[in-house]
Amino acid sequence: MKLRSALLASAMMAMPLAAANAQAIDGLYVAGGVGANFIQRESFDVKFGTGKASGDVRSNIGPMAVISLGWGFGNGVRAEVEVNYRQNNGFNNPQGFGTPASAGGSEQKFGGMVNVLYDFVGMVPMVQPYVGVGVGYQRTIEQNLHFQPLSGPTFTASNTGRGSFAYQAILGAAIPIEAMPGLAVTAEYRFMGLAGERTYSASASTVPVSTGSVTSTDNFNHSLLVGLRYAFGVAPAAAPPTPVADVGAKTFLVFFDWDKADLTGRSEAIIRDAAAYSTRTQYTRIDVDGNTDTSGTSSYNQGLSERRARVVAAALVRDGVPQSAISMHAYGDTKLLVPTGPNVREPQNRRVEIVYH
Repeated sequence: MKLRSALLASAMMAMPLAAANAQAIDGLYVAGGVGANFIQRESFDVKFGTGKASGDVRSNIGPMAVISLGWGFGNGVRAEVEVNYRQNNGFNNPQGFGTPASAGGSEQKFGGMVNVLYDFVGMVPMVQPYVGVGVGYQRTIEQNLHFQPLSGPTFTASNTGRGSFAYQAILGAAIPIEAMPGLAVTAEYRFMGLAGERTYSASASTVPVSTGSVTSTDNFNHSLLVGLRYAFGVAPAAAPPTPVADVGAKTFLVFFDWDKADLTGRSEAIIRDAAAYSTRTQYTRIDVDGNTDTSGTSSYNQGLSERRARVVAAALVRDGVPQSAISMHAYGDTKLLVPTGPNVREPQNRRVEIVYH
């Protein structure tokens, strides 16, 4: 009967660990992605002397790349800085400009952005959706941008760059790679807009050559990306407990302050006692079980309990316990030492149990 209860408890406790494959990032991470982008029909004003023409053009789909460095706060919120590059060739299909016959040229954009993102931890099994917004600066270079009316001169903008304030929205999803803790495949959609206008000097193919200007009055970009993200310091997923009856188990309790995973002097002393115990007894394994109280969300508590378990496991190894003997588990707020309702700060539930079997 006792063995059957242990097997049932093991199965129940393994359930929250299956969702731990997509945990909130806690610390430094790097990410990168490549993909394709296109510009919505881009509007231009062309001015020469007292003459003016307005219209818009379409461009071909082009490549995009982004690299970012960020920090996760352990609760789903992330902040990052990025550098990016976009290119679009083949301006075509002009509309307006006094019924032009053709247009041509290409556009490059590159710059940096500061983003704030939020991961929806535990919402979808094995997948972590996220959203984000960003602001920054982009430099836009028009190359051989020109407009050719049915009759008359060709208007060509200078190959120079102009800077703009930029803003963006991000919608993505990450799929953790179980075999490589901290690594995830990402897929994203990004919308980026440039604020204000960008004016380039221009010339007309008349004799003598006359000068004027070409102004980009809007620039909205859509991108689809795939990439990789790596979060540093992520421990391997905690293994489910071995289904055996806990006969004669010895337990040490390490308690934590509210919302903390730091060891106090008292906690370190208990861990030293637990490590010393390993040298004078026979055991088959040592469970290190992280727990929290019920304050905070379930997903946040799951991550906090895992951080507490990692800290205690590392301290045991430092004090001489073989790492191969330790089996680490994270239970969040699912195994309360003192039963409480939700959102209760109970000190005895904020603990890690070191259990010798």
